[in-house]
Amino acid sequence: MMDCDTYRRTLMSNPHDADAPLIAHRGDCHDCNLFAQRLLRFEERLERAMRVPAPEREAAPTPPGRVVPLRTPTHGSRWLAMAASVLLAVVVAGGLWLSVSRPSLAADVVTHMKGEPEAWRRTDVPVPAAQLQSVLDGSHLRLADSAGLVSYASSCEFRGHHVPHLVVQTAAGPVTVMVLVHEAAKQLKPFEEQGYRGVIVPVPGHGSLAVLTQGASADMPTVERIASRVQASIIWTRG
Repeated sequence: MMDCDTYRRTLMSNPHDADAPLIAHRGDCHDCNLFAQRLLRFEERLERAMRVPAPEREAAPTPPGRVVPLRTPTHGSRWLAMAASVLLAVVVAGGLWLSVSRPSLAADVVTHMKGEPEAWRRTDVPVPAAQLQSVLDGSHLRLADSAGLVSYASSCEFRGHHVPHLVVQTAAGPVTVMVLVHEAAKQLKPFEEQGYRGVIVPVPGHGSLAVLTQGASADMPTVERIASRVQASIIWTRG
């Protein structure tokens, strides 16, 4: 599934690109849809600005009785006007990129979840211990049995890093846990987005955890209790 940075880089090179993955991503991501609208408005303004002819320099006063031939803009002056327009476009486009904030951590987690629907099934079959530990080793941790039955474990690419993506079976149904050691959260942040309910949990010195459920399988207090239980079951093997 296309991520937001790839979408925006592609759109900056061709704002009118109608490629199907781009259209699908824009339909799913509110922030990128807003970015596309602003970029297209900027393109329209830039095209209008490029159609305005560069002003000619005012001619010096002509002495009485002397005829001076009409002067046309030189190649150099036309080049300077075009260069100024291009420079303006670069500056404004850079500002446009920065003016639309990067999607929130919660939004990116939800987008990632939508790409792995098979992880949400109910089951009482645990992931083999060796497979689970192989996924966890990269983040320097292991799980105590108190975490619950882990039915899914995968090392997934997320925001430029490979992170553990786990599913823990609970009385409220399957719960996804992502261990985000590269994403420092300042405080506990509950969220509800696109049919998912979850919480971002700060883990001092070890980034954060994203814990979420699908649909209305659990209310927010239940999600927070599950998140607290999973966090307490983590045994860090470094730092």
